[in-house]
Formats: sequence, C-alpha cells, structure tokens
Amino acid sequence: MEREREALTEVDTDDVDTQKIVDSSRNVVWLSEVGKKDIAIVGGKGANLAEMYNSDFPVPPAFVVTAQAFATFLRESGLKDKVMDVINKIDMENTPQLEEKAKEIQRMIIAERMPEALDGEIVEAYSNLNIDKKEFEDASEDVMGILSASKEPCFVAVRSSATTEDLSTASFAGQQETFLNIKGNRHLVEAVKKCWASLFTARAIYYRTKNGFSHDTSYIAVVVQRMVNSDKSGVTFTVNPLTNNRDEIIIEAVFGLGEGIVSGTIEPDNYVVKKENVSLLRKRLGRKKIYFTRDSSGDTIKIELPKDLQDKQVLDSFEIKRLANYALNLEEHYKWPQDIEWAIERSDIYIVQTRPVTTLKKEVKKVEVREAKVLLDGLAASGGIASGIVKVIYDLKDLNKIKAGDILVTKMTNPDMVVTMQKASAIVTDEGGLTAHAAIVSREVGLPCVVGTKIATQTLKDGEIVTVDGTNGKVYAGSIVAGVEKPMVEEKKEEKPAEKKLGFLASLVPEEFRRPKIEPGIMVKVNCDLPNIAERASATGADGVGLVRIEFIIATGGVHPAEYIRQGQQDKYSELLANGIEKIALAFKDKPVWVRTSDIRTDEYTNMKGADQEPKEDNPMIGWHGIRRGLDDVEILKAEFRAIKMLHDKGYKNVGIMIPFVIRTEELRKAKDICREIGLEPKKDVEFGVMIETPASCMIIEDLCREGIDFISFGTNDLTQLTLGIDRNNERLAKMFDEMHPGVLRLLEMVITVCKSYGVKTSICGQAGSRAEMAQFLKKKGINSISANIDSVQLIRDAIKG
Repeated sequence: MEREREALTEVDTDDVDTQKIVDSSRNVVWLSEVGKKDIAIVGGKGANLAEMYNSDFPVPPAFVVTAQAFATFLRESGLKDKVMDVINKIDMENTPQLEEKAKEIQRMIIAERMPEALDGEIVEAYSNLNIDKKEFEDASEDVMGILSASKEPCFVAVRSSATTEDLSTASFAGQQETFLNIKGNRHLVEAVKKCWASLFTARAIYYRTKNGFSHDTSYIAVVVQRMVNSDKSGVTFTVNPLTNNRDEIIIEAVFGLGEGIVSGTIEPDNYVVKKENVSLLRKRLGRKKIYFTRDSSGDTIKIELPKDLQDKQVLDSFEIKRLANYALNLEEHYKWPQDIEWAIERSDIYIVQTRPVTTLKKEVKKVEVREAKVLLDGLAASGGIASGIVKVIYDLKDLNKIKAGDILVTKMTNPDMVVTMQKASAIVTDEGGLTAHAAIVSREVGLPCVVGTKIATQTLKDGEIVTVDGTNGKVYAGSIVAGVEKPMVEEKKEEKPAEKKLGFLASLVPEEFRRPKIEPGIMVKVNCDLPNIAERASATGADGVGLVRIEFIIATGGVHPAEYIRQGQQDKYSELLANGIEKIALAFKDKPVWVRTSDIRTDEYTNMKGADQEPKEDNPMIGWHGIRRGLDDVEILKAEFRAIKMLHDKGYKNVGIMIPFVIRTEELRKAKDICREIGLEPKKDVEFGVMIETPASCMIIEDLCREGIDFISFGTNDLTQLTLGIDRNNERLAKMFDEMHPGVLRLLEMVITVCKSYGVKTSICGQAGSRAEMAQFLKKKGINSISANIDSVQLIRDAIKG
C-alpha cells in the first residue's frame, strides 16, 4: 500500500496524503505508533486518539487491540462464516427477528475462547499501561519490566473503535460499546470480546445495512485506555450543532464520570462560548440530580447529588476558557469542526475522544409559529418542526406502538430504539442534552427533537396531537404551523404536479438555501434513492441528484422486475418507478436528476416475488446485470424508459437516464434505439449518459463520446475493484481497496480529459465522491460535478472551496 501511495507522485503529489503506517499484521499497537490515517488498523476512535496523543494534546495513554486481531479471532475460531450466515438471513425490517439474531451472534463471540497468543499480547500491554511511553521512550526493556511489575494494575476504559466509525462522511455514534473501570487481566480480555460482539448489535447491523456498509468488511478495533477518575466531564462542539453557527463553541458538563452525559441520563450544564475572544455568551444550568462515580472495587455507581450541588454550575470560568482553547486547537489541527469528549481530574483536563461533526449544513432560520399553548420547554436538539400523535414509550416492549408519523416520547432513547426512531416524525425526551443519544440520532436522520424537558412522559398522553419545534425547543398543543392549525395526519387532496409544493419539513429551509444559484464551476449534487428522504436531500441545497438507484423503489413493490414481465404487468412496473422517481424530481425541481436503469445482481433482492427464478451465478458481481441484462430482458429496460417518458409527459424534463455497466459502444447504441422506440430522443428530449464502472469503458471513452452522450458518471466502487482486481466485499483485502490508487486516478483523469474535448459533462456518484481528498483531486482535473451522500454534501463543498 505504501509503495502504491508513493507512486502517486507521478500523478499529482498534492492530491493524496502519504504516511508510513504500522505493520497491519500486528495485534496490539500503542498510540505512539499509529496516526489518523490508520483507521483500517485501529478504527476511527483509535486513529483520532493516536493523532491527538502524538500532537501533544492531553490524552491518557492507551494501546489498541487492532482490527486485524479481531479478523484473526474470527478466522481462527471459525466464526466468520457462521456470523455472515446468520446476518444474510435476517429480514432487516423485522425488528424482533433482528434483535434475536443479533444477540445470537454476540453470544457466539463472547463464548469463544481468546486465542492464547493474542491473550498474552493483550495482558502484556496492559501490564505496561501505567507507564507513559512518552516519559520512558528511551528506557530499556529491563527497566520497563521493573516499572510495570512495581505498579498496581490500573483501571482502564475499554472502547470499541470500528473501522467505519467516527468518519467525516458518517457518524456511528453509540453504535458500539464502551466498558469503564475495568481492572484485571481476565476482566480486560472479556471486555475486549464484548466490544467485538458489539459490532453485531441490532442497531449496528441495521445502521450498516441502511447506510450501505458491508458487514463482512466492517471490522472493529478496541482501545484500552488508562481511566481518568473524573470529578467533572463533558462534551464540546466547535460548532453549534443545532444552528450550525461556526462562530460558537458549545460545552456541556456534568459532575462525575462522562457516562451520565453521553447516555443522556443527566441534564447537563450548557455553555455557549464566542470563538472570536473565547468569552461566555450565555449559559443554561441543568438540574443534575445524580452523578456517576467509581467505587473502591472499580464498579461504576450512580449516586444522588447533594441538593446544594444539583443546580450548581459545574465549570468555573477558567475551566470554560481552557476547554474552549483546546477546542479551537483541535479544530485547527483537524481543519474541520469537532465533537470532543473530555474529563477533569482534580485540575487536569484530559481529552478522551474527538470525532468530526457530520451533520453540518447551512444555518437555518428559526421557525415562526402562531401564538399557541406551550406544553413543554426543553433543549432545542435537532431543528425542524413536525406534528403528530403522541406515543409514550416507557419500555422497549412498547416500541411496536410507534407508527409512521407518530411523536416518540420517552425518558431517553437508547441505541436499541434506532430502527423505531426512524418511523417517528419527531422525538421528545425527559432527559439529556445536545450530545444525548436522541439528539445525535435525530440530527443525523433529520428529525425535529426536543430533549431535557424533565416531564414529557408525565405531561404528554398517548393519542393527543402535538407540534414539536426542534428549532426553538418547544412542544405545542395541537398541530400548529405558521398560523395554520391542521392535523398532519389528515388526508391530503391530490394536486396537479405544477401545483405541488415541497414537503412540509423541506419548506422550513430558507428559499435561498433550497434553491441556491448555480454558479460557474464544479457542482455538488447528492445521491438520493429513497423518495421519502428526497426533501431532506433537497434541503442540503445540492445542485441536483447525481444518482437515483431505482432498486430501492423496486424493493418497495416487493416484486422482481422480471416477474412483472412474466405476468404481463409492464405498465404496473413503469407506474411504480414513475411514482417513486416523481417525488425525488419534485424535490429537485429545475435541477438535474439522473436515474440509473436497474442494476440488480442475481443474488440480490432474493425476497422479492419471482426472485426464486433468477439464475445461479458463481460471480454475480461481474455477471448478468446492468445494461447487459437490460438488452437481454429488453421488456424490463423498455418499462424503465417508459417510466421516464411518463415523467417527462408530466413536466419533469429534469429527469435524465444513466446506463450502468457499459463495456461496448454497441450497448450504448442499442439502448438509445430502445429509448427512441418508447418516444424519447436521447440528447434531445432527455439527457442521456453512461456509468463509467469498468476499465473497458475508460478505454473506449472516445468511442462512447462519438456515439453521442450528454454525460458520464464514475461508479468508483466497481471501477476500483475491477481495476485493482480486488473483491470489495472481501474482508481480507479491505485494506488494499483504495479508490486513490494511482491506476484508478489515471483512468479518471484520462476519461475527464477526453470528455472535455467532446463537450461531455463529467461526474462521480460512487462512494469515493464523498471523500474530500477525491473531490480535491477531481476538481484539479476539471470534473463538472460531484454527487455525494446526503451527510457529505457540506464536506465536499468545503473541500473544493477556493
């Protein structure tokens, strides 16, 4: 890998950071040995801690049991195939089944014996943890042995660090486990296994599935860090996570260990600091009824805080200023807003974690509501406003009460509620601050959320209709928005397309943000496959949709495309697609929406009706799919083109067609002929383009341009695996899968250069399009647009500024 990265100097040395990385076969590494680029080895949390530790931030010493150690454990125990077999049979929307199978996998991992050699390495590292490597880096092994033998085993925090965690493109907050106050060899080894098992909780499995992360290439490392016996603890944001105001620092603090604030059990103090002069702008003191601490045996216990301390300010002015300065330094170091966890022991401040803030967007104006009865006040945790029917959840077994559009009211959400939370239209909790689980998930999913109301579960009753204003932190009686009282659950009359407005939530985003002027230069688009998230995608202000994968719409119908044809129901298939795509096209009115024709592998969507008649292939990834199947099953392709024609007839001229997995000019020519048959002239009536996903398509790009296309879009997932000869789903090869490989970059540059000469627009819609370093490379090469994941649109905008 290192030699490959060094070879990039022949392409463009400014485009990719280079770094010497530790031997990836090691099972245990120290923070001093790794850095921020070693996510594949130590996970996101471990990489960030190492980066801070080596940059002289006050980080408690730690070692990491690597992701490779976990892979070795799975391989040597024979659990890998067993785990994947269980996962592949789960119906992800069947919550009870998902929970049951997740627990089955976790029990398998925890019950398995740790390999003897790995056990020994972990115990040896633990014995040295009381010795700060920075202080004794020149000491001999004999001296180190004496020092370690003379010290009492220390308490440690054992933290999961997934290789898909704490990334700038996705937040996996709360998905895996942390175990505090662990002491002793056997307890430590068991905690490591429990962390490994937490990679397969129901919430983590569901989250990876819904966000497109492969289960068999998602690994987990474990950080073992010397425990800070916190007198105070908390979280700092270097940007206001609600308003996205970058001129403010938000600090939340509680007495005792940080478990109370992260779990949302304690209502924290909230301090707002002005960045410019590090001055306190305002504060809100929480009622801190309890605190978490460590008893003499190391157990974390919850104790009632004395009455005189419950309303007392946690941090003094000097501590606030010091924390704010550390926050400024961390943001400057990472060149991106940070979400920082810290702890104070006596007078010493320690940074125990930092990760990028992933929910940034343009600041949204506060929502105005007419004069209404305020039922509850709390912390504005996630912006927006929504009305619905209250469902109070006291216990996990009550989750099945939640129907689509309900208001979920509970003491505090936990990660086991994530699947159900996504059905709700808003969240209200008794407890928690801006970093509580409910707040984090709501901001990521785009739900209005009010936390820390203290009495929501006592005040609100099942069945009543309320309005949740997540921007102002209030809950109103009835369904009240902009002076109009109207239950959101009533049926809406059908409108003509020209009369339709953007959806309710999207309409709260200022017009200048929703419809920004498209200035000359690179466009930042968004990938959007689900009609029900089109409004949220539009609210990013993206310049259009660079990829609509219709497979997600197909799945909602429950019938395989080939089955529609066998049943003579081509029109029904076209209508299903047209109805789904229309919702996306409406949200992006007057902006390009590129729809990819179906690209279903024969081993995918096996639960759909008719899927049992699909052929069995040894290598479906490079088998009968994309345009090669479309031209064989031509009625499927015609029905998909007909869906686009139906939309054009209704006025959606912004919808274009994109053909996947092209390897021959003849495929493009035939596809265009079929498009003409159904009444759309490519390049005249409809924008028509191809996916560039194979080295073959790169090699014939000039021929494709001559044949006549409006645009191309790079599918870097397939292009990378086919160029490097690496199965992107193979966990053994994950560390070698690199979209920034010089071979891939040269293909991208070549295609862009040729397309420029023919006036063909160029774009990217693969996962690499959500990476800042790829965006910077493509900008230099002159790409016309980049299509990113919803949560990465702002990241890419910032990456290509200037």
